Amino acid sequence: MSAHRFAQWLWWSGTAPARATRGVLLPFAMLYRTVMSARAKAYRRGWLRRRPLPLPSVAVGNLAVGGAGKTPFASWTAAYFARRGARPGILLRGYRGDEQAVHKRLVPEAIVVANPDRVAGAASAREAGAQVLVLDDAYQRLDVARDVNVALVSTESAPPRAVAWPLPAGPWREDWNALGRADVIIVTRRRAAIAESHRLAARIAARWPGAVVASVHLAVEGLRGLRTGGRVGLGLLARKRVVVAAGIADPASFAAQVRATGATVQLMAYQDHHPYPAGDVARLALAAKDADYVVVTEKDAVKLRNRWPSDAPEPLVAELALHWELNGDAVERVLEGVLKRAV
Repeated sequence: MSAHRFAQWLWWSGTAPARATRGVLLPFAMLYRTVMSARAKAYRRGWLRRRPLPLPSVAVGNLAVGGAGKTPFASWTAAYFARRGARPGILLRGYRGDEQAVHKRLVPEAIVVANPDRVAGAASAREAGAQVLVLDDAYQRLDVARDVNVALVSTESAPPRAVAWPLPAGPWREDWNALGRADVIIVTRRRAAIAESHRLAARIAARWPGAVVASVHLAVEGLRGLRTGGRVGLGLLARKRVVVAAGIADPASFAAQVRATGATVQLMAYQDHHPYPAGDVARLALAAKDADYVVVTEKDAVKLRNRWPSDAPEPLVAELALHWELNGDAVERVLEGVLKRAV
């Protein structure tokens, strides 16, 4: 069993073996929670120093491992700044390079810097002409000061859907008390019902009334050819046999979104940041010949685009769009405040 499949089984399964395994890991989870809480307290009280950044900044992250939409929202934020005349710099750790390529493709105007040292990355972005910074996956980077802290909470992975235990027994990097340091909390959904997302947002708003609480639908809005870039509508998939390949944190939600088009879906799920070695590319290309279409995510497309066999049918890349369902205007007002500091 791959590490991804093991984690999904451990955190999501209600079977007796999964519950027993979580129980065995619980002491390590409690130790992890204690360490993370102590670390946050040390920064909050000034015992550990936060390093300043040279430009106004927005940090984006979440409390759980993957799947909340950090990268799509970070790209959306950078594009928002670019549309208003401020050149954004996107800072990320650069793990395996796929998110860096996604940002460059989605926001061509942005200066994308992959550097585990966010302060050094910020300096590089500023030298290259950035006027405002977006820090992707940086909610737990407490060593770096930021103007606005944005926390994303996925409806699909929030309790009671998911185990509410810290790593490694559950998917949580920090417990929900960590939302107390967020200026903006955004509830995201992919396949969950809008009513469920709004109930979660209401609970969060009641507990943290000082934060802007919003909700957004991360929706598959269209498709485009992997190589040609030609755009087609989602209706193309209705009543078709579709292979969905996804090396992301929550491939099941992506498959459900494609299935909602009326397609019959076969999911080929891989670990987040899957590198697609030659054997996997060959297997996927073979599956493409037997199915009507292959559909992949943007994150997978950046690794497949230059390696896809010329004799295999072209995959379709799902285009993800953010549709605000609650308080999107309030989020934009917060970002406008950051822009004023960039002038």
